[in-house]
Amino acid sequence: MVTGHHFMIEEIKKKSKNNLDLNNLKEHNLSIQLSLDGFSFCVQHAYNNEIVAFSSYKFQHKHSVTPEAQLNFIKKIYKNEPLLNNTFKAVQVAHFNNLITQVPKAFFDSDKLSDYLKFTVKVLDNDYITYDEVANNDFINVYIPFVNINNYLLDKYGTFTFKHSSTVLFEKLLNDYKNVNDDYIIVNVFDTNFELLAIEGSKFKLFNNFSFNTKEDFIYYILFTAEQLKLNPEAFHLVLMGDIEKESELYAIAYQYIRNVSFYNNPNFPNLLDNSSSHNHFTVLNQF
Repeated sequence: MVTGHHFMIEEIKKKSKNNLDLNNLKEHNLSIQLSLDGFSFCVQHAYNNEIVAFSSYKFQHKHSVTPEAQLNFIKKIYKNEPLLNNTFKAVQVAHFNNLITQVPKAFFDSDKLSDYLKFTVKVLDNDYITYDEVANNDFINVYIPFVNINNYLLDKYGTFTFKHSSTVLFEKLLNDYKNVNDDYIIVNVFDTNFELLAIEGSKFKLFNNFSFNTKEDFIYYILFTAEQLKLNPEAFHLVLMGDIEKESELYAIAYQYIRNVSFYNNPNFPNLLDNSSSHNHFTVLNQF
């Protein structure tokens, strides 16, 4: 645990192969996930895709997290984690926040990024807005990344690629569910936020990001979304992933109101994390 003047970093999980050479990772890829309340990374062999190291940290702060506090948090992790201060074959970063919208490719114009976001997000004049082309889909992800963190990582690694965390979600899950005929709502739970992806008959229908404080908030947003999409809680499938387990109150209330509740199963979940559920850490484990 690392403490600072206004914040605390709690190391949730750390695993690495016993015979890993921490000073020679040039044949490995580094995946990073950024959020305002956490940081996680994994190191993966570039050729056999084996996960050889993984760590997850939680950022606790007395007040709302500022960009400066978030950067200080990450700097402290880098100071105390020599594995991150290496040369990698490739580095990829996923940004998790709610500063995002989707635009159909047919209507997309890269000169109008601010116009797309301003209806759902407060956009400042100096905000850097970018976009991801979602592979094998007909929409674009427009979003505001954590620019100060990107700049810090650029100094560390010289070059890397980044995308929004939901792009990772879309590219993997829309492929996984491309042949289904039923309706699905997939929920990826973080500490006090969750991503919601709705799929109707294998087609992308809706994505949103919700903040919640109670289990009642959690189920309200899911049921409200289902109602807007005219999905029957007795019929659609709710698939859960992320920071949620069968013993949790979130699962209990979801099971109370929705007939078909299950967890996402990752058949390639790394053996290194054998004490974790296979529906955990989706974004950081699926970037490469």
